[in-house]
Amino acid sequence: MTPTKEGAAVGDPPPIKTGLAGFFAKFAVLKSAQRELWLTFLIKFLIYTAYSVTNKTMVLWLSRDLGFSDQAAGALVGWVWAPAMTVFTLLAGSLTDAIGLRRTFFLGVAICTFARSVMVVTTIPSLALICGVLPLAVGEALGTPVLLAATRRYSTTQQRSISFSIIYMVMNVGYVAAGWIFDYIRQLDLRLSFFGFQPTTHEQLFLVSLTIEILIFPAIYFLRRGEEEKAREERVVAATSGFLQGIAETVRQSAADTLRLFRRLVGQSSFARILVFFLLIGFLKAIFLQMDYVFPKFGDRVLGLHAPVGKLANINAILIILLLPAIGALTQQFAAYRMVVIGGAICAAGVFIMALPPVWFVPLANGPFGQWLGHGYLGLEGSINPYYVMAALYLMVFSVGEAFYSPRVYEYAAAIAPAGQEASYGALAYLPFLVGKLLVGTSGWILAAFCPAEGPRRPGMMWLIFALAATVAPVGLLVFRRYIRVPEAGRPDFA
Repeated sequence: MTPTKEGAAVGDPPPIKTGLAGFFAKFAVLKSAQRELWLTFLIKFLIYTAYSVTNKTMVLWLSRDLGFSDQAAGALVGWVWAPAMTVFTLLAGSLTDAIGLRRTFFLGVAICTFARSVMVVTTIPSLALICGVLPLAVGEALGTPVLLAATRRYSTTQQRSISFSIIYMVMNVGYVAAGWIFDYIRQLDLRLSFFGFQPTTHEQLFLVSLTIEILIFPAIYFLRRGEEEKAREERVVAATSGFLQGIAETVRQSAADTLRLFRRLVGQSSFARILVFFLLIGFLKAIFLQMDYVFPKFGDRVLGLHAPVGKLANINAILIILLLPAIGALTQQFAAYRMVVIGGAICAAGVFIMALPPVWFVPLANGPFGQWLGHGYLGLEGSINPYYVMAALYLMVFSVGEAFYSPRVYEYAAAIAPAGQEASYGALAYLPFLVGKLLVGTSGWILAAFCPAEGPRRPGMMWLIFALAATVAPVGLLVFRRYIRVPEAGRPDFA
């Protein structure tokens, strides 16, 4: 090799940058990212903003608009709506591999648009559940694994870790927007009338999420199809004649391909170990889910009616936005499994803050931090309930742990996926939500027992239950790591 003026040989790899320059160089790989990756980020933001607005509203809508008790609302959310979405997500991954990313995007958004429209206008419980909640679970499920598959497909190997960190950061930007919308619409308490139709506050929130859903259509339209997807669609079209026949053949062929891919997935030797890994992560996801399914009622009953729980929950999302790119860049050389264990332990430790006696935090609530939090950030008046300070501290600690572990769970699923099965494995990465949702399904009974609408309350006991559940994840991952850990593509760290 010929030496250059600087003494390096032609053909040698460029020197690795260190320090601050090296840190920013990790993000520079996205400069060459194709248009579809940036569109994926935009779609992620819109989907999760609409989804989060709906999620925060769901339990309140079920109880106050449709008349369900705490127990029934918690069971419907935790044991029907949320698990149904997870089950459909597991199936949707193989469907995406079968019919392509773009078509799955369109199908999911169309179903969500119909379902949200029903939820805006009806107060009949059976109609709302059958034509609104359940179809929405299907539509949301179709959009979930396709986002992960799109991130994997539209990013290079060098862009993978940063792309998954960015996609998770974008999701949290959506959560911030949703939290602000949730508090703002509730505090406005508008009395609107459209030709005799007077939507409640919760129906107004669903209307906002419907508007955001409609905005997703143009973003999907500009996604270009790859050669493989074009060939797949041409095979379907060539085998059919007529519009209705084409739809029928597409459904039949997609179902056959989906079943074949899913059978191959289950038959793989590492499937059981991967399954246990994701089940353990579910205990951490229960903590994340309670911010949508438990915190709104907890806030109204312990902190006061229309308490700004959206802004409070946004502390988590804002910190994730700030922390996640940096942590993703600085830890990308480490195996995803190791980062999941470390982050899970930090998350579990943070939850215990909410189980401590509130009286311990009264001085902090009356001090500069509590006054800034309550009066400056949350816009409260008068004295600050110490639970606001406790929740803020818990969310700060939890956010650090989440920045370590959560995006790496998705990366772990993508890294171990065989070629052509990215969406199937991406769908498995959402299996932890099923465990978390089943746990959160008990929230109605927990709220009735420890934070009832009327009577004495013991919220500390409720939070202790969540903290102990979260601890199962890091402890289980450490104890059983030799049995459940799977080698990650491109990661030599497997000790």
